Amino acid sequence: MKTITIEERQKVDEIIASNDMCYVGMVDTEGFPYVIPMNFGYAGDTLYMHSAPEGKSIESLEKNPNVCITFCSKNELVWQNEEVACSYRMKGSSVICRGKVVFLDELEEKEKALNIIMKQYSKREFTYSEPALRNVLVWKIEIESVSTRIFGVRHPNSRHYKEGESYY
Repeated sequence: MKTITIEERQKVDEIIASNDMCYVGMVDTEGFPYVIPMNFGYAGDTLYMHSAPEGKSIESLEKNPNVCITFCSKNELVWQNEEVACSYRMKGSSVICRGKVVFLDELEEKEKALNIIMKQYSKREFTYSEPALRNVLVWKIEIESVSTRIFGVRHPNSRHYKEGESYY
């Protein structure tokens, strides 16, 4: 099976947009990896998230704002040969982004970011009360690097390869 590196921006955007959740990795205050699932919004080269204004992740990010964010497509079990266990693999795609978290303070910026997040889940615009905006912590991550892979692609010589089978 093949793993293919993808560089086309359109495909990266499609993989990110197809997700309802991402996984945010950071280093906790004790120096250990810490990964949390989060809702997100995506616009241009920027990711947005929101959380409570305090907690373990906030303490960790205040100490070290570097994050690694992973998106994965829905996977499918594939194989080269049904009789060979080592030929089984999941077929899917992933995008891994790196950047630094900046917490937004301006209420207008927070509202704009929250609407970008909500566009991932709904087609409508929302309004937010001032207390709601003050009580939410909005994360902004400028994407510094992206790595995208398509994995588990059957080799064309496999007897299970279907003519025209997509890498995606």
